[in-house]
Amino acid sequence: MIISWNTTNKCNLKCSHCYRDSGKESQGELNTEEAKLLIDQIAKANFKIMIFSGGEPLMREDIFELINYASKAGLRPVLGTNGTLISREIAEKLKAAGISAIGISLDSLDSKKHNKFRGNNEAFRDTIYAMKNCRDLGIRFQIHTTVMDWNKDEIISLTDFSVAMGAAAHHIFFLVPTGRGKDIEDELLSSKEYEELLTSIMKKQSEVKIEIKPTCAPQFVRIAEDLGVNSRFKRGCIAGRSYCIINPKGDVQACAYLTEVAGNIREIPFDEIWKNSELLNNLRTQEYKGTCNSCKDKKSCGGCRARAAYYNDGDYMASDKICIFNN
Repeated sequence: MIISWNTTNKCNLKCSHCYRDSGKESQGELNTEEAKLLIDQIAKANFKIMIFSGGEPLMREDIFELINYASKAGLRPVLGTNGTLISREIAEKLKAAGISAIGISLDSLDSKKHNKFRGNNEAFRDTIYAMKNCRDLGIRFQIHTTVMDWNKDEIISLTDFSVAMGAAAHHIFFLVPTGRGKDIEDELLSSKEYEELLTSIMKKQSEVKIEIKPTCAPQFVRIAEDLGVNSRFKRGCIAGRSYCIINPKGDVQACAYLTEVAGNIREIPFDEIWKNSELLNNLRTQEYKGTCNSCKDKKSCGGCRARAAYYNDGDYMASDKICIFNN
């Protein structure tokens, strides 16, 4: 059971694909006391891992206090960050607060490409320093990469880089065009490229000891099974089933890219939203439409519900357009 909280919309970068269109702080973001109440409710709902993301979570002044509070509440606190703010001092504070792991974004081994995508000329340099600081202090970290048509040929090399840097995992995100991502929709992979890359990624998993996890690409479970690759992940899309996200103002969503709101924690306690939301309970039925419903891999894959909604006028139970079985 994993939950991600977008702690703030404030961010020091201007990434091309940001689903939150982050930059400035939003009015009405959860304050410290509201955040602690949310953490209590998340623990009550039996979640185990809590991701503090953003925007850039390190721009919240109370982030170390909240990480520590989550740890004491029995959750495993994880940070999702662009990495540029993790100096040695910040890394030490994160460790002291009880952080369990840190996900750091790196989209290319070419510094110019990474910097352009992230909207900052020092992003690559600072991100590498962040990884080194985590490694030197013994903080578990993993590398996050967003796949676009211009970096698809680097993905396997980025896995090798993750191994060389001492990362525990390489998580590979397949973009759903929401937020600023809508402006770069023409840079997404075709269905054929998507299938081929997932196949290459799963083959790579059998060659390396670190964990490789495609995200928003549930078809990887089918491909891993077909290739006989040993992966601990047996379920593709987990949105609304064992995962959800909360935005800076307290809106609960099934995932970051599925914009429909299940409820707001200022009006209804999170544990009640998780249990009773019509949106979340619909997703749990797995009563999909079209190809996704008749597919033999329905239960293990489930298709990307956010992508289904984006390309089917908001119908999150429709078929996943990018799947090769739909083309």
